[in-house]
Amino acid sequence: MSKRAKIILTIIGLLFVVALIWFGKKNKKSIVEYETTTPFKTTIVKKTVATGKVTPLEEIEIKPQITGIIDKIMLLEGSEVKKGDLIATVRVVPNEQSLISAKGRVNNIQIRLENAKIQYKRSKNLYDKGVVSKQEFENVELTYNQAKQDLKNAQNDYLIIKRGSAGIGGSANTNIMAQISGTILEIPVKEGDQVIQSNNFNAGTTIASIADMSKMIFEGKVDESEVGKLKKGSNIEVSIGAIENAKFPAKLNFIAPKGTEEAGAVQFKIKADVTLDDNYFIRAGYSANADIILEKKDSVLAIKEALLKFDKKTEEPYVEVKIGEGTFEKKIVKLGISDGVNVEVLEGVSKDDEIKIWNKTSGMKEVEKK
Repeated sequence: MSKRAKIILTIIGLLFVVALIWFGKKNKKSIVEYETTTPFKTTIVKKTVATGKVTPLEEIEIKPQITGIIDKIMLLEGSEVKKGDLIATVRVVPNEQSLISAKGRVNNIQIRLENAKIQYKRSKNLYDKGVVSKQEFENVELTYNQAKQDLKNAQNDYLIIKRGSAGIGGSANTNIMAQISGTILEIPVKEGDQVIQSNNFNAGTTIASIADMSKMIFEGKVDESEVGKLKKGSNIEVSIGAIENAKFPAKLNFIAPKGTEEAGAVQFKIKADVTLDDNYFIRAGYSANADIILEKKDSVLAIKEALLKFDKKTEEPYVEVKIGEGTFEKKIVKLGISDGVNVEVLEGVSKDDEIKIWNKTSGMKEVEKK
């Protein structure tokens, strides 16, 4: 073999060795370095949010006592009223058939009364002469007095059908008065509308609704999974959608004993007295949310929920604790209260343990820097 050929083979061999070394270094795995963190002491508050609205504690509907037509409306929606203030008047439009029938009853009783009067005078003369007994005379007198009373009742019925009332207090039924002091929330009728009186078969036409706006409550619903943790008298905070950056303290005073099914979930109604702020005017029907504290623990050992993993077979929660350089050990943990970010650790780790931060490696840090 010539000298030149030996040199070429030597160069090729060196290149082959260099290539092997390069590929070996390239394929060699580097040790992954994970960041770690330690448990910490904190206060954990578990809350739930109930959606609902703010409504007056006392709200009533004013309905007429007679059927007729709205003659005049005295006040507007939003007006402040006191008990007894006149809101509207109703004009009676009598039914012709009922009016004729009532008039006929009056005429019939008048005829009976005239006959009873004649019988009374005749019996009185005979009684004065001693011809009839006292008992017989008293029976005739009773019939006469009853006829007079029947006529009075029939005349009153006729007047009520004709003009809505009888006697001097005729405006009592036709005048619609405020039954409580407060604010007129709504007047759903207008002048000229026909209204129906409230009776056993009909709720009647609402002429106005009045509420005391100084006493407001929150009405909302909570899920069945959380209602068992609620307690009457608990303090909550109410946020109103129409009023930004303001929260109103409230006290839970009612939890429904029976739930209603909505969209496949059972919901329970709750109510809470809201403490108002004079700087804000709260309108009836505002949508609102209530932050309700279900559970609270102060100064507990906790970790971030993002540090948790769950065993595929047992579904037990665990973390990985550092025991050496690049070496971690799986530790099953027992958890307590959680607020969705931090979770209480009851058993499994101590405050000095270094816990692996998942998916946070040195390689990732270099990528973030680039």
